[in-house]
Amino acid sequence: MPDALRRLRLPGRILPDSLQGRLILVMVIGVLLTQLVGNVIWAAQRRAEARDEARTAAQHLAHGAASAVRFFLSLPPNYRPLIIQQFREMGGTRFFANINRGPVPLRPLGPQELADAALEQVGATLKEDLPGKPAVRIAFAWPERLPVDDDGATLAGLPEAWTQPVLLARSAPVLVIQVELEPGHWLYLATLMPNPYFLETGNPLTRDRLLLQALSLAAVLLVSILVVRWITRPLAALADAATAFGKGENPPALPHAGSREFVATARAFEEMRRRIVRYMEDRERLFVSISHDLRTPIMRLKLRTELLDEDALRDEFHDDLDELEMMVKGALQTVKDSDIHENATEVRLDALLGRMVRDARLAGHEVSFTPSGLAVTARPLALKRAIGNLLDNALYYGERVELTAGERAGDIEIVVRDHGPGVPEAALAALGQPYTRLEHGRSRNSGGMGLGISIARGIVQAHGGTLALANAPGGGLRATIVLPGGLFAPA
Repeated sequence: MPDALRRLRLPGRILPDSLQGRLILVMVIGVLLTQLVGNVIWAAQRRAEARDEARTAAQHLAHGAASAVRFFLSLPPNYRPLIIQQFREMGGTRFFANINRGPVPLRPLGPQELADAALEQVGATLKEDLPGKPAVRIAFAWPERLPVDDDGATLAGLPEAWTQPVLLARSAPVLVIQVELEPGHWLYLATLMPNPYFLETGNPLTRDRLLLQALSLAAVLLVSILVVRWITRPLAALADAATAFGKGENPPALPHAGSREFVATARAFEEMRRRIVRYMEDRERLFVSISHDLRTPIMRLKLRTELLDEDALRDEFHDDLDELEMMVKGALQTVKDSDIHENATEVRLDALLGRMVRDARLAGHEVSFTPSGLAVTARPLALKRAIGNLLDNALYYGERVELTAGERAGDIEIVVRDHGPGVPEAALAALGQPYTRLEHGRSRNSGGMGLGISIARGIVQAHGGTLALANAPGGGLRATIVLPGGLFAPA
């Protein structure tokens, strides 16, 4: 089972992450497979055709050789050299002929599919055409240093007029047929195939064809890549718009051009963005209205409590109304802190964190900070509020605080670590929820509402980052902000 699971996960590791990369990879593999299968089928057909052509040519050539053998068999032995000499002087004959005392040893070609098929056909045809079934030796040999007689003379050393038909293609193999006319008399016939370079037809994937295939493949792949990029470019624009909108920025309107599916997606995204914006605006107006509407009745209730005669009851009413007013203010503060309207810009962390550390030290707190020389693209006031909330919590509950900033894998990491009592592991998951306060938090900071970490997390997430809370080794709480797209900048 583990092996099966690993095999299932393998394609996910091989495929690129982007849609453009996956489409290009699929198209490249498809084109390559199509070319490969097409070439295999075409090469098999071409080899079969070349084999049939070689057999047909060899059969016609063997019929001519059989006629020449029958002619020499009809001559007296002492006339044969004279006839051969006349053929050489007249020229224009198909075969170079010679009479030897025995078969001349040759250096034949290596195993060749077409050459073997041609030799097989020549042997079968001579066997059918020659009477008496004389001894026959057939071979293909290269013309360089090809022996033609018993004395070791080579084809290249003979007069050109004698061997012109044979040596017309010096790089083509020569077909040599040696037939025993009678004991001590062997007829030597050498000639070229009708297509001297027939061996090259057995290899259809020549250099020129491979070059043409490579150019065609490159052209198809180039067009495919351009088409894929043209198709996926609107999706990249949609992803950028969604990312910018998720960070609270105002993305440009998406073009309503391209494929029908993309136009429908772009319109749906624009409609969703408008609905979310309307919702956020309605929420803000709602909370402002609630704040305005609740102040008056709360104030009236406070005035009426002053008319109560019992001091204890009056104090209880005052406490309840103060708590209600604080809850309303806390809810409004949550909305305002999470929805800060400002443009993102380059924020130098040393300057931002340095001012916060100086203010904390002036208030009598022990805070350590080391400049990092880093900058990040963010909304300055929102980022300051998020870090300030975490720093305030650390100052409330810790004896001393360490504030650091660093770079990891291209992201900016800001860490606020206190040396307080820490947080129980079971309560870490719920610590960032609104109005969540632990027991030791209530005792140390009775005026808090449990909204600081929740507001900080919302701001960080609006920047596309994350906020992680964990107990630090040696005691205390460690709050880590990770923001994407960090930049190195001089301090």
